[in-house]
Amino acid sequence: MAMHQHSNGKTAEQPLVSDAEQPILSTLISVRNRLAALKKDRGNYYRPNDIVGLYNDTLEQVRHLYSIRQGEKHDIMFKNRIDSVLDECFQLFSLFYLALGKSKEIPATYVQLVTIKQNIELFEESGIYTDADLEPFRTRLREIRQIVDYEAGKDEPEEAGVIKPELKLVSRRLEQCEKELGALEETTRIISDELMPIYEELVHIRRRLTALSFLPHESATDEAKAFQKRLIEIDDMRVDDRFVSQETGEIAEGQTQIVGLLEECFDRLHDLMAEGSTVPKDMMPVYDRLMEIRVQLEKLLLTSRWTLRETDLWSYQVQLQDIDGLRKNGQFKDSTGEPAPQQAQAALNFLLHKCYNLLYKLLSSSEPVAETLMPVHNQLRTLRRCLLEVKKYGGPMSARDLYPYQMKLSSIDNLRVDGKFLDDEGHIPEGQGVVMSLLNECYDLMYELMATEVDE
Repeated sequence: MAMHQHSNGKTAEQPLVSDAEQPILSTLISVRNRLAALKKDRGNYYRPNDIVGLYNDTLEQVRHLYSIRQGEKHDIMFKNRIDSVLDECFQLFSLFYLALGKSKEIPATYVQLVTIKQNIELFEESGIYTDADLEPFRTRLREIRQIVDYEAGKDEPEEAGVIKPELKLVSRRLEQCEKELGALEETTRIISDELMPIYEELVHIRRRLTALSFLPHESATDEAKAFQKRLIEIDDMRVDDRFVSQETGEIAEGQTQIVGLLEECFDRLHDLMAEGSTVPKDMMPVYDRLMEIRVQLEKLLLTSRWTLRETDLWSYQVQLQDIDGLRKNGQFKDSTGEPAPQQAQAALNFLLHKCYNLLYKLLSSSEPVAETLMPVHNQLRTLRRCLLEVKKYGGPMSARDLYPYQMKLSSIDNLRVDGKFLDDEGHIPEGQGVVMSLLNECYDLMYELMATEVDE
């Protein structure tokens, strides 16, 4: 699934890099190393000119690569080590563009498409999802489609018919995601409106049973018994093993999905009540790694806009892709090479999907504010929250009470030059609109509080 290369023999199966492509590979490895070094430099803000310049140089290499491959008559599915390194470069560029606040530009969409595809494929493997689970991905793919179509349509006349390499790479990933999402949507679309509530309840029960498998056996038993009772009630709704419409008495659409999911819930319940938590000892290192990544990503989700550089997510992306690479045909294998027990598979796949989902949420919540503007942005968010709290709970305020807030607001406003917030080099960073909106909201709140202030 993931394109990141693992030490499990995948690389050896790829075609060799031709002599003509070797200089391109060397250049791309150099670019990847430069990006990795920039990512680790936490002492300085990212300079847009450095990132964009490096990105444009990379596009030149991609154009050259396409030209060579056309001459070598390779088909569109041909891949060798260059494609793996190029994928890593584009994922890193994507994170840098997000960190620079350039979230509406083509490069920023690449890593989001990678994580969307990983989420969709895990939904497809598990078969456990509702239309509501798909909605965030559907919405984001529409937004990315608009960005791609806009970029494709704004070519200069002399560029007409020339395919930009970044559009080609992103469009290919976008089309894959749209196609796979469409297949998932079709599965839920054929379930009748009458059976949909039952389907959604079974999805919830199935997920909860997986979550219970992480608990000690005695802690999970009571809840498992309650689910057992409910599953029997749902099973009793069947007439001659079929769910029928209460209005017409005819067999309702979506039998395969509902009955299959019901039987899977009974299987999981049986395993849970018989064995409890069943991650074998030799699978515990994978389980522990996934739990650690999950905890770290959940913590980032709570504090992300205060501490996170989008490029920090790269290490999590690589770790998850490495763990993903341990699976064969969607299954984790134990130390003997045999598939792990079914309950353990469910637990590990559940955790992997949870981590990918958290990673996607962090990427999609990235605000279009450049890193250099984040200190101002964060100060204004804090001030706004304080003013809202004062307005909600503070009651009438005196001029003296409001003075510290006025001083803080003035000190932030005085940072502007000709109405703009500038970085240390005098450039206008991305995110002016977001920050100005926060500033104006703080002023509005201040005026409301001043209008109700009381004399001392």
